[in-house]
This record gives sequence, structure tokens and C-alpha cells, in this order.
Amino acid sequence: MIGIMVDVAKIAERGGRVSSRTSALGAGWECDRIGTFADLVPDGQGFTWLDPRTLWRSRNEVIAHLLGDPSPAARRRWVAALRERDGDGDFRIDRRDLGDTCSFLVLGDTGEGDASQYAVVPVMLKVGADTGFAIIASDVIYPTGSGNDYEDKFFRPYQDYPAPIYAVPGNHDWYDGLGGFMRVFCGMPLIDGITPGGLRGLLWRKPERIDEERLARAAARRSRPEQAARQPGPYWVIELNRLLVVGIDTGIINGIDAEQGAWLRRISADPRPKVLVTGKPIYVNNEYHPCPIEGGGTVDDIVRDPANRYVAAIGGDVHNYQRYPVRVGDRVIQYIVSGGGGAFTHATHTIPRVDVAGVAEDDFRCYPLRGDSLSFYSLLYSRRLRIRSLYLTPEEAVEIMAAAVGNEPPRPNADGGPRITRRMRLVARLLGALPFPFHLPVGKLFHRYVSELADHDSPPFFKSLLHVSVTPAELRIRCFGATGCRAQEIDPPLEDEVAIPLAPP
Repeated sequence: MIGIMVDVAKIAERGGRVSSRTSALGAGWECDRIGTFADLVPDGQGFTWLDPRTLWRSRNEVIAHLLGDPSPAARRRWVAALRERDGDGDFRIDRRDLGDTCSFLVLGDTGEGDASQYAVVPVMLKVGADTGFAIIASDVIYPTGSGNDYEDKFFRPYQDYPAPIYAVPGNHDWYDGLGGFMRVFCGMPLIDGITPGGLRGLLWRKPERIDEERLARAAARRSRPEQAARQPGPYWVIELNRLLVVGIDTGIINGIDAEQGAWLRRISADPRPKVLVTGKPIYVNNEYHPCPIEGGGTVDDIVRDPANRYVAAIGGDVHNYQRYPVRVGDRVIQYIVSGGGGAFTHATHTIPRVDVAGVAEDDFRCYPLRGDSLSFYSLLYSRRLRIRSLYLTPEEAVEIMAAAVGNEPPRPNADGGPRITRRMRLVARLLGALPFPFHLPVGKLFHRYVSELADHDSPPFFKSLLHVSVTPAELRIRCFGATGCRAQEIDPPLEDEVAIPLAPP
């Protein structure tokens, strides 16, 4: 308790509620006491990408890129079986019972089952205490979406969240043919016809047989009536009084089939304003990925159509937070990356000065901040390679990133900060923050093949989730950080906030 009081006292001394934009303390660099999440983490969890067996179990990603993604055909088979069972063609989830004013959570890329996932749980329970439901946007379960992994990567961490949880699948959930996801979220047993044929079928990893007794014991952790959440399909629409939340399934390599495309166009014609939730973000890392629809057109064509009244599009897959306010005609659509819900943090310091779709650098937001990301990765490599000079302090990294991006740092150093030295520039080049012929792995390659070498169980984690509130007048999206520090479990740092007017049609 003394450690908590010290942290809270520091926060009070430095101007009340803090975030990474106000101080290194707010970023989690000064942590007097680790959070209660440490008591939640089950023993013996986690996996390693360095194990050839894990890579072989995850081979469907490589096969899909080389020989074509069979997930659209498999999805059609799942959807046909759902419609035969339920007779529902629109896949609606009616939550109008929440009233004209309500709120919900969005977490992306949650299911690693280790400290980085559990560090989010106390913040989720604090921020989401009064929310009507939560949504997981992509990759519910790592590494291969198996139904046998849900106990410690879904049911256990979220057993105390009091409301329903819905989800859209990510590429890792599809490595199991979507079998685990469909069993848990849609109550569907494994069906025939979801494994591809030919050479692709010979190489393809078949869905894993689910231990039903084990799954039943796991599901008992979230068995209270108010937590019940059978969703109608892998894609769906949550109907609120003042808003539609539209979730789509983008498969393994980011595309939707023609049947889902027709459904999306039909659902989008509703006159209410809408938020899209997708497994793959449309804008990310200063790049544009509009998501093709089989037969022609893109998901973003539908989002941009003013008649459809989309005000935001939220995607997972990349393990951090980013926001791009894109002007489309006379309105602004908020394109958001929300993949910081539990998996290992992807770098933000490699994002160049933002200019995509006319978004100005000063209007772009990310978490962790680029400077914190650079300092974080320098610390990881310094520890594992045992080279102290590889470490850049948060203050040094702030100065390096301000020079690299050419902006006013979101968290300026006091008294101008340290002078940039040749050592600092060399480390920044080695970590991908400055141009260099080569750099150490810091992106998805790092996450897949190297992250275990730098695995850590202490703050700061730089995880995040979204709290979305709806009123008749506006939609408000807030990004809260989860550092792993006890003081910030008590008072989660607000890292970004945007209010979107909901004008009448």
C-alpha cells in the first residue's frame, strides 16, 4: 500500500491525472509498485515462435499468401451452416435495451495468455465497469486460434468482466479454420467442407479437435446470465438506438468474400451512423489498406460513401494504437488502430512523418509515443544482447524522434532535453528510427521470431483499450493505457480522446 501511495502522490504533484504525453511517470517509466495483474497470470502460459512446432502449426499464413487464401470459401460454408441452424440472414445483435446513452469497450489482439495480456485486465475492469459489452477486434487466441487455448487466454482473464464479449476473428483465429472461434462465440460444432483441396489442402493445417469437457469447465468462468453473448456469425451488426456497430471478418490476408460484401452493403444502408470494427485496419503505419471485396470494390468504398454515415473504422492486427482523422468530402472519418489489448507491442517509432490521405503529422496520434517506443525497444535489445550502450533513455529517445519526424515532441523534455550524440544516432539507426542500410528486427518479424528473446514481465507494457460512449448528440472514443503499474491500474492514463458529433440524418 505504501508503494501505491507514493505513486499517487507523484501523480498529484505533477498536475493531477497523467499520461505518456505529460510525463515519463505517466508513460510508466517510473513505477514504484507493479500492478495486481501479476497475481492473475496463470503459471506455465505462453508459447515461443522459436519452437519449430509453433511455426509449423502456424503455416497457414504462409500457405495463404503463396497458394491463395481459402478463408472466404470456408467462411461461406460456416455462414451457410449458421443460416441453416438459425434462419437469420442479417446477423443482428439487438442491444437497444442499453438505451439512448450507453458505452462499450474495444480491445484488439488480446490472446497471448501471458503478462502483457493480463496487464490490461485491471484497466479493463476499471474503465469498463459500466459498459454494456466489449468487442475483441482480431486475434482472440494466439498462436493458432485453437479452442483448447480459450481457458487461460479468454475465459480466465475476462471472468470478472460483467457484460457480454463479442469478437471479430483475426488471421491467427483462422489458422484453426475458425473452428475454435465458431465453437466459442457462435456455439457451432466443427463442420465438413472448410478444409481446402489440392496441394493447398495437403499442406493446410486441419482444425484442432476440441476437448469439450475442458471447454465446458473453461466457459463456466463466464457463465453468469449477464455475461451471455452468443453471436450470430463471424461477422455481425450490433444494433443500438443511436448507432450501428458493424463487425467484419477479413480472414487471413485482408479481404472479404462477395456474400459478406453484399451483406455489408445492405447493412450499411441503414440511416443510423455507424462504426466499423475490422480484423485489419484501413490506415496503419502511414499506409492505406482499403480491404478488397471479392467481385469488385473495397470496404473503404462503403465506409467513405456519405449515404452510409460511417464516422469511424477501428481495426486490430497491429499491436499498438494509432488514429488518423481523414477528411472525406465535408466530413472527417476517424480511422483507428486498436491492437494493444494483450499481444506483444509493435513499434511506433518506425512510423514516418504522417502524410497519408492528407492527414497532418500534428493531427496523428499514437500510443506508445514514438520516443517511448524507441526507448522500449532499445531497453529490450540492450538487456538481451548485454550491450549497455544500446539503451536510449526516454529523454534521449524523445529528442531523437523529434529530429527524425520533424515535429514538436508530444512530451517535450524539460530544459530542452539532452544533446543528440553520435551514439544515440547509431542506436536509432540500428532500431529503425533513422535511415540505415539495415536494422535490428522491430516490427512483425520481431514479434514473430525474436520477441521471446526480449520477453519481459515488468512495466511499462504500453498496452491499451478503447472506451466508446454513445449519446444522442455524440460518439466519444477514448484510448486508455495499461502500463502494468499499480497506480495506473487505479487511475488509468487517458492517452487520446476524440468526440464525433452525431448529427441527425
